[in-house]
Amino acid sequence: MTHEFGARGRGEDNAIAAAGRFCDCPIADVSEFGRGNVNDTFLVEPAGEHKPFVLQRLNTHVFRRPQLVMRNLRVLSDHVLRRMETFDPEQGRRWEIPRILLTPDLSDHWIDSSGSFWRAMSFIEGAESIDSVRDEVHAREVGWAVGTFHSLIRDLPAGKLSDTLEGFHVTPLYLGRYDQVLAAAKPSLSPEVRFCIDFINSRRALAQVLEGARARGALGLRPIHGDPKANNILIDAKTRRAVAIIDLDTVKPGLLHYDIGDCLRSSCNPGGEDGGEGDVRFDPDLCRAVLQGYYSAAGEFLAPVEREFIFDAVRLIAFELGMRFFTDHLEGNPYFKVAREGHNLARALVQFRLTASIESQETVIRRIVKEMG
Repeated sequence: MTHEFGARGRGEDNAIAAAGRFCDCPIADVSEFGRGNVNDTFLVEPAGEHKPFVLQRLNTHVFRRPQLVMRNLRVLSDHVLRRMETFDPEQGRRWEIPRILLTPDLSDHWIDSSGSFWRAMSFIEGAESIDSVRDEVHAREVGWAVGTFHSLIRDLPAGKLSDTLEGFHVTPLYLGRYDQVLAAAKPSLSPEVRFCIDFINSRRALAQVLEGARARGALGLRPIHGDPKANNILIDAKTRRAVAIIDLDTVKPGLLHYDIGDCLRSSCNPGGEDGGEGDVRFDPDLCRAVLQGYYSAAGEFLAPVEREFIFDAVRLIAFELGMRFFTDHLEGNPYFKVAREGHNLARALVQFRLTASIESQETVIRRIVKEMG
């Protein structure tokens, strides 16, 4: 399945039919919701006084075993809800987890006649997803949210979760895949394409940094979110405090550094993932704020050796994502949705510029990590 530019917005009729499977009342409206790169997401507004909910069509090209995705979500939800019975967020703030909605026959999904896989979850009201971190206060909330999530799942045995995306964030595998795709694609060598090829070739040694540490026993598998970028943290529209972390499809066993690195990568670039603001750089002040928020919620269970790899993690995840965007561009965009021609190439250039900015500030970033204790 290939996501071509302009593909968003299709399938509303199927979405209406799917929405009816999760609600025993008339549907007043179904509209596209959010700006996710993988799944199709809709906000469903039932008629009457019924609460709105979120409906998603999972991208089964990406999630090839969607039933296992749903199993992970149920394991996670059950665990977190039990932990939240005794969880006391600081200063009485609210903290929620999306609840899985069931069909009348108690299934957590519905497959339509075309084979599309649909699921529904509760809508967290009074909150918004923000693409780019606005300031240090916002950055601290993003860090606090990821730290809180890690704290709530710290005693969830990783073995209870299925690996629904084998190889996800395993950078050496992405590098191998990139080599295969590049050899088959034989792209025309525009300046942008040549830059990406040269950038990857000059940093091949980076690919092993976290997996090598895991192989040596310095880092181990834990339950992780898998995609805790800034816009997956919901912010209360009134209090401006974090209230939830969403997009839980990538929850699986992994290295905490995948989460910490991706959180910092996405939060500390004022230009955003698409570089729309034109200010692609790694902001150390935002980095400090994110880590302050994270450590205030969960930092105590990071061992000293784990903290030593935080700089490596944020550099690696930026590099990895740039390589994934570039590979997707070469392959015809089968993974990430695109809004225009060359979109994934542009995204790759943003991540590589961000990687270079991170590298140029290694001393500063390592000092900030050390400041956290």
